[in-house]
Amino acid sequence: MDILKIIHDCATSNHARIGIGVGSKNPGEVVKGAEKASEFADVVLVGREEDLRGFNLEVAYSEDPPRTLVELLASGEIDGAVRGSLGSKTTLGVLKERFGLERLYRVSLLTSSDGAPFFFAPVGIDEGETIADRLVLAEKGCGFIKRLGITPRVGVLSGGRFDDIGRSHAVDQSLAEGEFIAASLQRAGVDATHCTVLVEDAVRNANFIIAPSGITGNLMYRALVLIGGGDGFGAPVLMNHVFVDTSRAKGDYSKPIMLASALTK
Repeated sequence: MDILKIIHDCATSNHARIGIGVGSKNPGEVVKGAEKASEFADVVLVGREEDLRGFNLEVAYSEDPPRTLVELLASGEIDGAVRGSLGSKTTLGVLKERFGLERLYRVSLLTSSDGAPFFFAPVGIDEGETIADRLVLAEKGCGFIKRLGITPRVGVLSGGRFDDIGRSHAVDQSLAEGEFIAASLQRAGVDATHCTVLVEDAVRNANFIIAPSGITGNLMYRALVLIGGGDGFGAPVLMNHVFVDTSRAKGDYSKPIMLASALTK
C-alpha cells in the first residue's frame, strides 16, 4: 500500500481550505510552501500584517496569529490548520485551551532516506513517558491511520535486543515494556510486533512505529530528518478537528498542507 500516494490523492480530491501560521522569522519560507501546495488546498496565511505584505495568497492578518489560527479552525472558516512557523508552546497551548484537551497526542508521518514512508510516535519530549501513555497513543494513532484507508501495522521499539537482558536494568525494563505494549495491542486486534531496538526491521515491516519515549522519539526524528536524509510531513494532533503540527527546523511546508487537506475527508 503506497501511503504517500493515498495521501496525495486524498488531498487533491478534497482540495480543502487550510490555514497555516506564519511567524516573523523568514515568512517567505512558509509562503513558498503554501504556493507550492496550491494543487492540494486553498491556503490561508495567518500572521501579522508586517510579515505578510506583498504576498498574493489569501491572508488573515492578526496580532495574535496562534489564537486566530485556532479560532478559524474552531469556527469552521478553515477545514484544517497547520502550525507553520508559529511557536510550538504558545500555539499548542491555545489549541488545548480552545478545544478543552487535557493533553495532546501527535503522530508524525516520516520517510526514511530511501523514501520509505511510516507513521511515528511519540515525537514530543513530554509525550509517551509511561506505558499507559504509549498505549493510548498507539490506539489513537491506529484509529487516525484507518481514517486514511490504511491498515496499521505497528512496530514497537525498545532499548535493546533480547540477548541484552541482564546488561542494564534500564534496558531490561524497556524490553519488558515493549513486550507488554505489543501484546496489549495484539489483544485489541491490532497487527503489532515488538521489534526491540531493531529500527531497521521496524521500518521495513511496519507502517506505524512506537518509540520507547518522547525523548527518544524526538532524537530519532531529528537524526533522521535533519541530518539523516529523511523527510517529515508534519504531525497531526489526534483530535476531531484537523491540526497538523510542524517543526520550524524543516522548511518545506507544502507537505504538511497536503497532509492536512488529505485528513479533512
